[in-house]
Amino acid sequence: MSEAETTTLQLIHAAAMQEFLEKDFKSASLRNIVKKAGVTTGAFYGYYASKESLFEALVCEQYDYFIGLFKKAQQKFSSIPHDKQPKYLGEISGTCMDEMLLYAYQHLNVFKLILCHSEGTRFSGLIDEMVEIEVRGTHDYLTVLEKLGRPSPPIDEHLEHVLITGMFNTFFELVIHEMPLEKARHYLSEMRAFYTAGWMKIMGQ
Repeated sequence: MSEAETTTLQLIHAAAMQEFLEKDFKSASLRNIVKKAGVTTGAFYGYYASKESLFEALVCEQYDYFIGLFKKAQQKFSSIPHDKQPKYLGEISGTCMDEMLLYAYQHLNVFKLILCHSEGTRFSGLIDEMVEIEVRGTHDYLTVLEKLGRPSPPIDEHLEHVLITGMFNTFFELVIHEMPLEKARHYLSEMRAFYTAGWMKIMGQ
């Protein structure tokens, strides 16, 4: 890609970021994006086929990396010998959530797009996707506890879904409100302690 093409793409991305942050994906206007970028509609379509593909270009890399961090932490925990999993329950998830928070702060506008302005795109399902992964991980851990002779009382699946969704909504509140990073990390630590203690109680551990 030539220097001129790179500059044109940067102008389109900057204009699109501003438009999407101001108006959300559904209300954003390609006409406004093209105008703000100072390029022709024809030039725009030389890079992207639609508003959807432009939004994807702005957030896809960070979305995939973020979900990847979360999946890797789940896989790392599940690979620990069963008898040692209870000991490492909070440690691995805590390290992962801190890493995810730092990454989100490094790409703050992208994550504000995903969390607040992505309705109408596949990216609006970030929390739902994370909840689904966490539910599977929770069920796997409950199976481990049973094998260890420490079975959990039955957990209502609707309550489980509500609690896990609430945990991730709480986590993303830190990003949405752009709290100072050190304060956000402190709040995250407190939040983890709160939810870990709650889950231990529910699981009868």
